[in-house]
Amino acid sequence: MTDATTPAANAQTRGFQAEVKQLLRLMIHSLYSHREIFLRELISNASDACDKLRFRALAEPALAEGDELAVRIDFDNAAKTITLTDTGIGMSRDEAIEHLGTIAKSGTAEFFSRLSGDQQKDSQLIGQFGVGFYSAFIVAARVEVISRKAGAAADEGVRWESAGEGEFTVESVTREQRGTSIVLHLRDDAVEFADAWRLRQLVRKYSDHIGFPVYLRPDAGKGEYERVNQAQALWTLPRQELKDEDYREFYRHVSHDPGEPLAWGHNRVEGKREYTTLLYVPSAAPFDLWNRDAPRGLKLYVRRVFILDDAEQFLPLYLRFVKGVVDSADLPLNVSREMLQHDGEVEAMKGAITRRVLDILAKLAEDDPAKYRKFWGEFGQVIKEGPAEDHANRERIAKLLRFATTRSEGEAQEVSLAEYVARMVEGQKHIYYVAADSYAAAKGSPHIEALAKRGIEVLLLSDRVDEWAMSHLGEFEGRQLRDVTRGDLGLEDLTPTVERDAAEAAAKELGELCERLAKVLGERVEGVRATQRLADSAACLVRDENDLGPQLRKLLEAAGQKVPPTKPWLELNPAHPLVRRLETLPAGEQFDDLSALLLDQATLAEGGSLADPAAFSQRLNRLLLALVPAGSGPSRIIT
Repeated sequence: MTDATTPAANAQTRGFQAEVKQLLRLMIHSLYSHREIFLRELISNASDACDKLRFRALAEPALAEGDELAVRIDFDNAAKTITLTDTGIGMSRDEAIEHLGTIAKSGTAEFFSRLSGDQQKDSQLIGQFGVGFYSAFIVAARVEVISRKAGAAADEGVRWESAGEGEFTVESVTREQRGTSIVLHLRDDAVEFADAWRLRQLVRKYSDHIGFPVYLRPDAGKGEYERVNQAQALWTLPRQELKDEDYREFYRHVSHDPGEPLAWGHNRVEGKREYTTLLYVPSAAPFDLWNRDAPRGLKLYVRRVFILDDAEQFLPLYLRFVKGVVDSADLPLNVSREMLQHDGEVEAMKGAITRRVLDILAKLAEDDPAKYRKFWGEFGQVIKEGPAEDHANRERIAKLLRFATTRSEGEAQEVSLAEYVARMVEGQKHIYYVAADSYAAAKGSPHIEALAKRGIEVLLLSDRVDEWAMSHLGEFEGRQLRDVTRGDLGLEDLTPTVERDAAEAAAKELGELCERLAKVLGERVEGVRATQRLADSAACLVRDENDLGPQLRKLLEAAGQKVPPTKPWLELNPAHPLVRRLETLPAGEQFDDLSALLLDQATLAEGGSLADPAAFSQRLNRLLLALVPAGSGPSRIIT
């Protein structure tokens, strides 16, 4: 357990600093919901002590005294104790009084100002403001600290003890070994922690990659110590020393996913800022992928000390599925979530890590299209959030997008924008797309008829996020993304002069009918005009360039946003027999009914809903009755 200590003179009882008294009351009486963090904090402190000795020993090798830098854990369930011993730098008597009885007031004030009343969240603040040691009192009714500073004589040890009730006792002792031992005399309701399995599980959860060995004696007070942590962070090892199975095994550890990753990237950044990342792309989406408030992010380490489990500040939300670690050499060990949110260095790291993930995905798409199709099936809709959230990386994200198109076999989204551009017809300037509520509706949209007639490929979008994503993407490699349901299609260069002249003449001929229809339809439309985008259908609805499409309108309304009203244009196909029939009808009920039905038909064709379905049914019935003369029903059959 610990080496023997001999009491010496000069024992003193002192009062804690006022801030420490307040802190201890909080530890003992409030923060019980996440008590296990005490072990994380004490091991981190022990690791820091070993780090300090290792640094000092570079200049003074004698300080190392030939002993291994390590942390040892002993427990005694019967005696209700846990003891942590390190072989680090240790403390003198004055340092024990200073470090264990006083906290910088600014740090304590900051700690209390962050408390929210949520016990679990509040307990996570421990250790971030220099108060990690006091977490021992969450589980211990009494704490002993026995220490000797490296380089000091054996009789210059110190013993510090407190029950956390406002004062502590300090005395000089003889300690043969340098370093520090902390003995926790557990409360009755914390004896569960004096257990080999429990301690091993906590070490692996919080301190598995501390840079020094952590040993545990599995039998209370006897037996051989066994190492319970890896003692060297896998991400700190050179890539050439690691096998694929090493990476896969670590993925299972870091993600708690029994499956295998689709891809990973291991990278070290040096220079102005130093950090290492090990990033994984899972093979299956987690159950809470669509809960944007669910815990997410990378595991954050600072100099191999675990800091945060879900550090969301290092990746944008659309990459929330990525697992892995980031280990910084520059961030302070007392870094908090709030500090991360307002740190310029973190923003720079976020930008670089985001690009790294996008590069991993781009490489996966190029090297293993089958795996990328699997990735897209799991996470494609999340990636589509990227253009709106990450303007700086729009071009990178655009190369990762996949679509179904009018040339696809089935509705699988497998065509990249680069592939689309490579097979554009001569003279085509734009990338065309149509958004609808389903693949079938997009494929059957009347808006793509003229494009299909010219052999122009169209992206068929049916995911709820599609129209929103495309509106933020805007263009790809200098080619504008054009919604076929809005504005002008820009087909002038693809339309022969003779065909253009014929279309203009037909539009002039249709002018009177357009005026009559506009008068009947009134406020339901912005106006009526001839179109060149139809080949087989009689009419379609077209919105102005900056108007919201029906898919995006539904998405915003479902999110509770108020959407400004817009009125579409009704565009007519001059060559369609129904339109020609309308031209011949005089003003009256039949003309009005057919005009309204033409608008209703165009509304349904784009996936819209009718404002007055009952009126639509009545008009349709009247027209059907007009088509079937009275008494022309089927003959009655007599047997």
